[in-house]
Amino acid sequence: MPRFSVIVPAHRVEAYLGACLDSVLGQSFGDLEVIAVDDCSPDGCGELIDAYAARDGRVVPVHLAENGGLGRARNAGLARATGEYVLFLDGDDTLTPDALHTLSDRIKETDSPEILVFDYARTYLSGQILRNQLAAELHEGDPQVFILAERPGLLRLLMVVWNKAYRRDFVERTGLTFPPGYYEDTPWTFPALMSAGTIAVLDRVCVHYRQRRQGSILGTVSHRHFDVFDQYDRVFAFLDAHPELERWRPVVFRRMVDHFTAVYTKPGRLPPGERAAFLHRARDQYRLHRTPLPPLSPRDRLRHALVRHGSHRAFGALRLAARASGRARRTARSLKARARKSGLRAHYALQRCLPLRERDALFGAGDGHGYTHHPAALEQAARDLVPGLRTFWITRPEHRHTAPTAARRLTPGSAAYFTALARARYLVTDGEPEPGHVKRRGQCVVQTGRGTPLKRVGAEVLDRPAAGTTDVHRVVAIADQWDYALSGNRHTTLTWERAYPAPYTVLEYGQPRADAFHSPGAAERDRLREMLGLAPDVTALLYAPTYRDHRTGPHRSPDLARMLRRLGPRFVVLARAHPRCQAPLVPPGTSPSARLIDVSGHPSAERLCLASDALITDYSSLMVEYAVLDRPIVLYADDWAAFEAARGLSVDLRGCAPGPVACDEDDLTGIFASGAWCGPGSAARRAAFRARFCPWDDGRAAERVVRRVFLGEEPTAPVP
Repeated sequence: MPRFSVIVPAHRVEAYLGACLDSVLGQSFGDLEVIAVDDCSPDGCGELIDAYAARDGRVVPVHLAENGGLGRARNAGLARATGEYVLFLDGDDTLTPDALHTLSDRIKETDSPEILVFDYARTYLSGQILRNQLAAELHEGDPQVFILAERPGLLRLLMVVWNKAYRRDFVERTGLTFPPGYYEDTPWTFPALMSAGTIAVLDRVCVHYRQRRQGSILGTVSHRHFDVFDQYDRVFAFLDAHPELERWRPVVFRRMVDHFTAVYTKPGRLPPGERAAFLHRARDQYRLHRTPLPPLSPRDRLRHALVRHGSHRAFGALRLAARASGRARRTARSLKARARKSGLRAHYALQRCLPLRERDALFGAGDGHGYTHHPAALEQAARDLVPGLRTFWITRPEHRHTAPTAARRLTPGSAAYFTALARARYLVTDGEPEPGHVKRRGQCVVQTGRGTPLKRVGAEVLDRPAAGTTDVHRVVAIADQWDYALSGNRHTTLTWERAYPAPYTVLEYGQPRADAFHSPGAAERDRLREMLGLAPDVTALLYAPTYRDHRTGPHRSPDLARMLRRLGPRFVVLARAHPRCQAPLVPPGTSPSARLIDVSGHPSAERLCLASDALITDYSSLMVEYAVLDRPIVLYADDWAAFEAARGLSVDLRGCAPGPVACDEDDLTGIFASGAWCGPGSAARRAAFRARFCPWDDGRAAERVVRRVFLGEEPTAPVP
């Protein structure tokens, strides 16, 4: 008997069915059977199922003579199931990697519960992945196994069949089957959860729920959406037959009203001429199953009243009123925003007419992301070395706590910000200026850059597809405003000359933010590791890839959880997404773990470097600063050719890599498992890399820049 029977109904999903079956058959846990049910599909689903069955004996093909809908197809699959546990997976959805392995482990931990509830994430055409918003209900606290009365919040989750694993003997003993019609999950999931004697949860995404633009059953205009009434009749009939479950009647009644309202208001479901009839039927169901409820919110009371009276016109009038109110609010916000923008422009123009403040310096990094990178190192050095200097730091409100109190913190877009932008003598930044900013005569602009340009930048990408993601000519023109540009090595100096041709002065003095890597001792490192929850005896790997402007959607990282399982408890991964990425590197739904820590929100990359034992990166300039620490560096990228074609590298990175290079996940795991990451060969590569790219990093780079720019001194030549 296999551990799992995965039942996959298929109807008009030929374009997605292959990915669905591959996601199941490719699981690391192989003790399973796949019962693929061709629900008399008019496309090639049946032939595809037979092809998979011919290749893999774990696939059990079932062909129905006529189309009966999801319920009938699932029942046909249940009749063939032999596994200890049954899972349902729609033909256009997929299992996440290692999902079955994780489910099996959780089943063992919880002593084979009758139902195991797990999480899902919606996946969109754009590549975006959004986890279920009610994931907190799946917190794996004590008790590990319970009945529904102990965790009633589970009924708030989406009432679908495919986010649960069911012990097959429980299904047979309870007599659970799927009825015909739409919304067939409803009369299955409510009775199942209410009847189960043992339930457990798994706080991990195991299913990717594909959000299709068209073709979804529930997104089809049809009279069959009226089936929702029959489905709730079946749930209440089940409650009538089981008086011991009477406590759940108010919960089901409230969910029923919410469900009716959702079907009624959701565009693309009900035929236009049948909306009034639907609401009248909802009124009849409301009166038939009416149950006393605890106090409702004003909004819920209004919705229940509208359903109770079945007034199509009243419902429509309220919706029109809500839309009108929303439009009025949006118009008011828009007018207010325009007025504020005009006022700030006028304020900035006025401030530019006033004298410069010779002792003011404005610093900013990463578009207000926080106190970090080269500008932060320069701000600290300027306060220490320049008498009477008043420094300002640009930071968004959520990052204000990262900036020192000695620096005046300014919110981007505020009046105080535009005052400083117009009147500060010194402007120090690693990015582009504020739109509309005009450099004044007498202002000194210092461009720090964001690290050694290992990737092509500026004018160097004009012949690459990456040029389409930004206005390169505008970026190059901005360089005309620079007075100084920082460089840590000869490679950077020459790259600036090619990429940003303009009459500024390059200060090849080292990397200011790497100065921090020379001062802290063991005690500071231990403190940082303790703050991150790192035990003294673990090896912390900082994974920090760069941004890809040739990709859409979230960054595709290796399966870090799988890598850690293979490496054992000695290793921990600190995963840090690039600030331009819209999602963390830890996949949505990954259970919180002491060995896989998402540090994307940590304010300081430098502190993470200090706390780690090795760096895993790809084309990121962070490797140059990290080399100053003289700790192991491993390069991992599975898209060398694509990156080279889209943007390109300004240096043969694989030829001068500061450590081993991995091109796939197995290579990466092997480098750490074998010890190659910290062997003599790795140390030799790192030494050569450091000699080429870190010749001036002695801990005084920021001091040299400040003395030259702010004090007019010619610093002594740095000693290699």
